[in-house]
This record gives sequence, C-alpha cells and structure tokens, in this order.
Amino acid sequence: MMTPNLLVTDDDAAFRQVLCEALARRGFNVTEATDGQEAMDVLDHSEVHVCLIDFHMPRLTGLDVIRRLHTAGRVLPCVLMSADLNDEIRREAESMATYGVLAKPVRLKQLSDVVCRALADVYGWRPSM
Repeated sequence: MMTPNLLVTDDDAAFRQVLCEALARRGFNVTEATDGQEAMDVLDHSEVHVCLIDFHMPRLTGLDVIRRLHTAGRVLPCVLMSADLNDEIRREAESMATYGVLAKPVRLKQLSDVVCRALADVYGWRPSM
C-alpha cells in the first residue's frame, strides 16, 4: 500500500472538513461522507483502509455502519467518534471489534496516532520517512 485511503464520515460539515484537511496534509488519501448511508455507498465502491465515523448521524449511525461491516465479515479498522460517549456506546463498539473510540472534540495528533496504529496493526503499513 503506497498511500492509505481513509473515509471520514460526519454530518457536521465543518468538523468533517477540518479532519479531512488535516489528514490530507499528513499524506493520506481522504474521502468524506455526510452520513452513514453515504459511508456504506463509498465502502461498497471504493478501497478504504480506515474508516473514521461519527456516532450520531441521520439515516445510519456510526454503530449501524460498523455493525453492517461486521455482519458482512469485512475486516476494516473503524474508529468511532462522538461528543456524547457513554459506557453503553463504548461496550457496543467494543463488542463489534471497533478499532478505537474517541471522544469529541478530537485532537488531531490523537486521531493521526490512532489511524497510524490501525494501519500498522492491520496492514503492516509504516509512514515513509
């Protein structure tokens, strides 16, 4: 894998844009989706290495997307993000083998570190020096 493909899904356009720009500056190919259904459409038609997904969204929540991927047997590291995390959300995410759960506001370094760990753990990818 030369350059990893990331999918950023969040219904908050400003937050999504900040994440996409920051991750693109770090050398990733970034695709964005506005909600869970759009994320599923992207995942069905594009190669994605890591999915960063908000919990609270219209049509399909972040956990709905992860559940569908899990049920379909697709191995894809997903990082769930939410400003409204609680123990129940964390437990459900962990039960679906979600790669990580981050509380918003997310620090860009924290997000970048989780993405790099997921890429290393799942694909053996290391950033070029």
